[in-house]
Amino acid sequence: MLKKLHISLIFNNLVMSKQLSTVSVDMSNFVAKFGTILEICKKFAVNQVNERGNVTRYGVVPTFSGLEVVSLYNTAKAFIIDSENCLFSRLNSECPEAIPNLITRRQYNLSRKKTMLLGESSRQSIAKAIDGGEDVFGIDSKLVKVCQSTRANRCQMGKNDIEHAPAWGYCASQNMYYYGYKLHALCGITTVIHYYDMTAANVHNLQDLKDGLWDYQDCTILGNKGYLSAHVQLDLFDTANIILDVPFGLNQKNWTPSTWAYKHFRKKIETVFSQLNDHLMIIRNYTKKPSGLFARMAAKVAAFTMLQYFDLLNHRSIGQIKYALFFQSTGLR
Repeated sequence: MLKKLHISLIFNNLVMSKQLSTVSVDMSNFVAKFGTILEICKKFAVNQVNERGNVTRYGVVPTFSGLEVVSLYNTAKAFIIDSENCLFSRLNSECPEAIPNLITRRQYNLSRKKTMLLGESSRQSIAKAIDGGEDVFGIDSKLVKVCQSTRANRCQMGKNDIEHAPAWGYCASQNMYYYGYKLHALCGITTVIHYYDMTAANVHNLQDLKDGLWDYQDCTILGNKGYLSAHVQLDLFDTANIILDVPFGLNQKNWTPSTWAYKHFRKKIETVFSQLNDHLMIIRNYTKKPSGLFARMAAKVAAFTMLQYFDLLNHRSIGQIKYALFFQSTGLR
């Protein structure tokens, strides 16, 4: 009996659960990277904002510009700071004068949602600067849970916004039902996200494919078996000259083994989702409204692209996003 107890205690000491904790952040480094990201945003959004960094509109001119808001939430997501309370508490206590005209947390929360389009247009410009000439892409989707399945009936997200409410869905790769959304992404072979969208979990992958890819033409898109449809493949080819390459199932007559190139390129987008999941923590969501969740996802995808651009400036592989913040940028391109 004592021997079994001794073995049990040893086993308990060895097993550790993976905690979703925020990494320790030096706020002086945070402020320095905020300045670098702000300069990058100014470079790529020069035709979209005025000389003060704001989208031209009527009304009071904010002292903390829209580009500064975009840069602040991109920096926060790059440093894996999901708590706005923690962010503003540390900024106000450790470096209160480092960021001039810093707004309050409430103003930041409102401005963050209003500047989503500005942040996304800047992110697309950065993505084109990294690999704007690609003609081979991979497409896939990833589940985004809003709560555990046992709490789905009590979840209040989207109750007042039925159009954007979450729904039940099935994930074939994990063989599980979940309650939430789907994150659809189109990535190049260099792992840069060119297009992404969020839908309810019960929306089929083909539906988002037909709705969101009409801006692309003369290219090849590699999908998994979830995108298998002869009608959609023919429609995309006839209208936009897009070749949708999807492998057949084992029980289909035209099945052939996948080539090495297909497997290699498909692994790229799966690596992107793994990095978004493990490093930028897209599985960690504390929002109570769909608009807040969409804004956080947009910020995390923008931070992912910004980290890739940092690697490009430092002449490193753009897939090593975990180390992007530890090197001094050699200059803006």
